[in-house]
Amino acid sequence: MEKFEVTILGCGSALPTTRHFPTSQVLNIREKLYMIDCGEGTQIQLRRSRLKFNRLNHIFISHLHGDHCFGLIGLLSTLGMLGRTATLHVHAPAAFGTQLRSQLDFFCQGLEYDVEFHPIDTSLHTLIHEDRSVSVYSIPLKHRIACAGFLFREKPSLPHIRRDMIDFYHIPLCEINNIKNGKDWTTEEGQTVPHTRLTTPADPPRSYAYCSDTVYLPEIAELIRGTDLLFHEATFINEDAARARETFHTTALQAAQLACDSKVKQLCIGHFSARYENEAPLLAEAKTLFPNTVLAKEGLTIKI
Repeated sequence: MEKFEVTILGCGSALPTTRHFPTSQVLNIREKLYMIDCGEGTQIQLRRSRLKFNRLNHIFISHLHGDHCFGLIGLLSTLGMLGRTATLHVHAPAAFGTQLRSQLDFFCQGLEYDVEFHPIDTSLHTLIHEDRSVSVYSIPLKHRIACAGFLFREKPSLPHIRRDMIDFYHIPLCEINNIKNGKDWTTEEGQTVPHTRLTTPADPPRSYAYCSDTVYLPEIAELIRGTDLLFHEATFINEDAARARETFHTTALQAAQLACDSKVKQLCIGHFSARYENEAPLLAEAKTLFPNTVLAKEGLTIKI
């Protein structure tokens, strides 16, 4: 099975602490890297993760609060110093386009690669990126400013070839991809062997949903139903639900309720408030409703 895994680079919230970096993570799908949010220190954490900078081609910014985007211009500058030449694609709320261009013109003159900006309409659930490996959709969220989450749906892969059948029918290697793509095989004696006999079904496509800063939105459940892994902010414990509403955030219990309602397979909570010295109570609270919950932490990689 090819890679589909999430690495947490930072899981803190707006106020800096010595325990957490601001929000950022990288999704590795078939060795292609997709960054989600880019708070301060992201490039340091990317170095520590040993993920390869040159495999990063798309960065998705959920909203324009500093703990989700202040690390971006530094990362773009570093990529230039590393000799990048491939176009880098930045997907973010539309208001960021002018600001990004201004920062590039001021801080990153002479880049030998292009930065292509793709505006996101944060009010819509719609396809915002597609390539051979994945389709990416926006998830409308409700925060103090325009904000969107992201849903990554892996595209179906080809069936697996049966080595015993290849050996039995003496099929040359050059024909394997044709058979995976649905071509039957004809033996020297003229016998037609259907491709379904020569292959086993492909692995089921996987999915990942990322819900950044938002109030609790039960309607999201329909958009992410059945997702393999949901990352959802859980800034506060339920005891501080009033503060969560005031700041347009979610509690760990509410994140767990959404995981239950959407029937996801696993929940990861993060974006922890600086007021908590220990996040164990948030995990315990979420597990009362959704036992298959894990805490985000820097360096954590979750395989899907």
